[in-house]
Amino acid sequence: MKLAQMFTHYHEVLLLDEPTTHLDQEGITFLLDELRYYYGAIVLISHDRAVLDELVTTIWEIHQGEVHVYSGNYSDYQAQKRLEREQQNQAHEQFSKEKRRLELAAREKMKKAEKITQAGSMSKKESKAKPNRMVETKSKGTSQKAVHRAAKAIEQRMQQLHEVKAVQEDRPMIFRQPKTLELHNRFPIMADRLTLEVEGNVLLEDVSFQIPLKQKIAITGANGSGKSTLLNHVFHGGDHITMSPKAKLGYFQQMSYRFTTKETVLQFLKNRSEYEESELRSALHAMQFTGNDLLKNVGTLSGGEAIRIQLCHLFLGQYNILLLDEPTNFLDMHALEALERFIKAYEGTILYVSHDQRFIENTADQQFQISDRRLLQVTI
Repeated sequence: MKLAQMFTHYHEVLLLDEPTTHLDQEGITFLLDELRYYYGAIVLISHDRAVLDELVTTIWEIHQGEVHVYSGNYSDYQAQKRLEREQQNQAHEQFSKEKRRLELAAREKMKKAEKITQAGSMSKKESKAKPNRMVETKSKGTSQKAVHRAAKAIEQRMQQLHEVKAVQEDRPMIFRQPKTLELHNRFPIMADRLTLEVEGNVLLEDVSFQIPLKQKIAITGANGSGKSTLLNHVFHGGDHITMSPKAKLGYFQQMSYRFTTKETVLQFLKNRSEYEESELRSALHAMQFTGNDLLKNVGTLSGGEAIRIQLCHLFLGQYNILLLDEPTNFLDMHALEALERFIKAYEGTILYVSHDQRFIENTADQQFQISDRRLLQVTI
């Protein structure tokens, strides 16, 4: 309604803050149709990569208090970021080589100075009556000072080197499933002639489906078609749903999570997971919990932080099937890409609802769409 209202008048500039959040595919298509040939300027905040690729001609990246400008759409931005990382790694390699070379040269000079000192000590033990002894000692002293000066100059050059750090690559995620949580049913979730009705409104009628073991299944459809209702029905093992007896379901719902415990972020996960602390820290780091963030009380977390730790909890907890209802809403790009890595690395079965087509393409093995009270398999 708000978007439609905005488009009833022409504006020279549109400022759009996450306009695709909560929109279904029809709503996103409407938005793109309106903006694709818009004659005014558009400043858009979005984590929908398909929308950014379709619309934008410039990317402004805010990083550590600075704005970095990249020409092109999101795919162009990614290509430029990859090139930046490659160039940074090359510069780091050159810096490391030069530093090692100078360190070696400085050590060689110091060794040479030590040899001169040792030679001088030996000469003092010899007879002092030799006529040229004083000249030789003076010469060695001068040489020793020269070598020390050269070593000092090398050290100064090392200090003047501009340090270039290596790119911090994201660690690969590994989610191991304990033997006690292993499922052996080929289809741990099945529905037979399922009909879903809410307040007299039939959402699904006489629907049957099977969810294959360890598959990642995306469910799409218009707002109000019954996607969230279906997930909720599966989670509660409702009528006409057959579930593997060993199924342990984790459920992410569309809501702002609030925690009432007094645990820290790290304690919260440690108390609900059998993973080693290093693995918990790795997952939290991927979801942007670093340093003092791990010591925050979970009751004080912002809405976005609470969502990110809840996702960590689901992937690291004692579950073998995850149900995720619109998990990408309110995640920034970094957390969104981390969630994609989580899903790819997860050994269990995942059934999720999303309108983010790029996210679906990157993570789903199969896609089902709710349309006209039916559940249809569609090509990704």
